[in-house]
Amino acid sequence: MSVEELVPREPGRVHAASYDDVTLARLEADATVIKARYPQERSALLPLLHLVQSQDGYVSPRGIAFCAQTLGLTTAEVSAVATFYTQYKRHPNGDYTVGVCTNTLCAVMGGDAIYEHLCDHLGIGHDETTEDGKVTLERVECNAACDYAPVVMVNWEFFDNQTPESAAAVVDALRAGEPVAPTRGADQVVTFKEMSRVLAGFPDGRADEGVGAGEATLRGTVLAHEQGWTAPPLPGQDEPRRTSARTTTRARTGTARAAASEPRTGDEQSSAERPVTGERDASSQQQETKQASSDAKED
Repeated sequence: MSVEELVPREPGRVHAASYDDVTLARLEADATVIKARYPQERSALLPLLHLVQSQDGYVSPRGIAFCAQTLGLTTAEVSAVATFYTQYKRHPNGDYTVGVCTNTLCAVMGGDAIYEHLCDHLGIGHDETTEDGKVTLERVECNAACDYAPVVMVNWEFFDNQTPESAAAVVDALRAGEPVAPTRGADQVVTFKEMSRVLAGFPDGRADEGVGAGEATLRGTVLAHEQGWTAPPLPGQDEPRRTSARTTTRARTGTARAAASEPRTGDEQSSAERPVTGERDASSQQQETKQASSDAKED
C-alpha cells in the first residue's frame, strides 16, 4: 500500500465504516436529528460521539469514521476531540462505569479508601474492566456533588455519602444483574450504552423518577424562602424578578409541585434589607458604614 493510499482524500475515508445496513440506517437517522439542532453541522460532533458509543460501547474506529463522514471532518479531527474528553472511551467499556471521586473533600471524607477497597474487591485498577465485562473502575477528580462527600457515580448517576462497604455492595449488585437505585435521579441505573444514548440527546424519560436534588444542595434556598429573603433587582431592571419555591418543595417532597406563593425580589426582609440579628452582623454593618464614609471623604 502506497503512502498516497493512506492519506485521506475525503473526510472520514481512512477507516471504512463496517456497520451492517440496518444499524447504519438507524445511526444515520439519529445523526440527522442531532445535526438539525445546530447551525453548523460540525458542532454536532460531541453528541455524535455519544451516539456511536451507545452502539459500540466505546468510540470505535468505525464510529470515528462514521462521525467524520457524517460531518465532513477527517478522522484525525474526530479523534482529537474523542481523546480530549474522558467520557469518551477508546477501548471497550464495561456495562457500568463506576467513578470514585478522590478530589480533596471526597478524599478527606473517605474517597481514597473507597477507591482502594474497590480496587482490591474487583481486582482491577483505574480505567480497567472486570473479566465479566460488567464494571469499569475510574478514579475521578470531581463528581460535582461535594455536599454529599464521599461520592461514587455509576454511569453518571449519584451515589452519595458512600463507604467502602456500601460501594462494594453496589458493584456486587451490578455484577449480579440486580436493579440498583441511585441516591438521586432515575429509579434505576441504566447501562453505559443506554446512558450514552441519553447523552447523545435522546432522553429516556427517567431523569425525574426519583428526587431531583437533595436537602443539602438546596438548604440555602430553603432557608431563604422560609425567611422571605430574595435577591435585589438587577441594575436597570424594570420589574423585580420573582423567585420560585419549586426547588424548595422538591427538596422536601421529592416532587415538582409548585409552591403556592412566590416572594417578590426587593420585598422587605429580602437579603438586601435583612435586619441586624447578631454581633457579627452589627460589626459588619459598622465596617460598611465606616468604609462608605471614608469613600465619601476621598471623593
